[in-house]
Amino acid sequence: MGRQKSVRTLLYNARILTLNDRRTEHLNGWILIEDQWIKDLGAGSPPDNLKNVSARIDTGGDLLMPGMINTHCHMAMTVFRGLGEDVDDRLFRYILPLEREAVTPDVVRSGSELAALEMIMGGVTTVADMYWFEQEVGRVIDRLGMRGVVGQSLADFTTPDHDTIDEGFALVDALRDEFTGHERVIASIAPHAPYSTGPKVMERVARYSDDHPDVRIQMHLAEMKSELEWCAKHFDSRPIALADSTGILKPGAIMAHCLEVTPDEMDVLAERDVGVAHNARSNAKAGRGIAPIDAMRKRGIPCGLATDGPMSGNTLDLFAQMAPASMFAKLLGKSRAKMPARDIVDMATREGARVLGLSDQIGTLEVGKKADIVRVSLTSPRFTPLYDIYASLVFAALPTDVTDVMVDGN
Repeated sequence: MGRQKSVRTLLYNARILTLNDRRTEHLNGWILIEDQWIKDLGAGSPPDNLKNVSARIDTGGDLLMPGMINTHCHMAMTVFRGLGEDVDDRLFRYILPLEREAVTPDVVRSGSELAALEMIMGGVTTVADMYWFEQEVGRVIDRLGMRGVVGQSLADFTTPDHDTIDEGFALVDALRDEFTGHERVIASIAPHAPYSTGPKVMERVARYSDDHPDVRIQMHLAEMKSELEWCAKHFDSRPIALADSTGILKPGAIMAHCLEVTPDEMDVLAERDVGVAHNARSNAKAGRGIAPIDAMRKRGIPCGLATDGPMSGNTLDLFAQMAPASMFAKLLGKSRAKMPARDIVDMATREGARVLGLSDQIGTLEVGKKADIVRVSLTSPRFTPLYDIYASLVFAALPTDVTDVMVDGN
């Protein structure tokens, strides 16, 4: 059989945010896509000599930007959205008992489908998820055409999908077996948190990661006061020190939240080369505090934006995370200059890709990168006048402004 003909798509008459290292912007530009790759791009009109173009799309001056990246989510929890609102100690009093009674593979599949639809419609092309029955989540992400890092959650107690840690690790093996080599779905191992997967389990996770370096680690860490109290009571330690002692803080590990961190602990995170998923909105809604992302980023720790689960933050709209992430950093630093809009857009794209270990593939619009592209209409009164595209995206954009989403050129 002959070589299959490549599909070449040309997007032109577009405002382009490349978010490359030089932060190149084109007020009027074009992008040539070949199969799943960005083949070429530039300013002005596309060259007249482009050949074998399958489709030419005039964007009418719309914005083209990298697909956004949600660095921490529990997609299936859309089915519980709006339950247990305004309840203290909700995790142990409400969420975990509810999950043990109600979560099944069918529930995870349906909830994840709803979540994927919501994210795609809002310009999110990649998600890092951790939950129970995570093979179902991976299949949904595959079927709906997204990109994802899918983490099988582990806990010391009885969960919806495992009664013992051995059973949990068997589920991780099954997840890895199913998605090894997949172009868009990456298997991950996700110990829930220090208080729910103690040092012995974390050590075992670290060894598993050593044996299977293709399997990323995800975990909730330093999220709340009760976690500090638990670590102090049982191990005379703090969450980050406890996690570090087990070897779980490996390069490329994704740590969600990281609110309760000292300067010395931030230094540890930087030295270990881990990434942080920043859940500004859900953390504020829970009354837990503000993660010091400005201080973390200054130490070189990559920080990505995240929605958390839809039972915590209610929405999977990544635009809705942008303004709080900027505003809370300004409040924490008592300065308007903290976390400018440009940095927030970075966190939603190129920096989120670093957190997930995918910056060689996605996060920017550059030749040789995957064609994960979002088209945003700039015709709304919210964008008028348009002096600062970054500020408009962070403080004004809505999911309804997204008109088209492309992943892997599709």
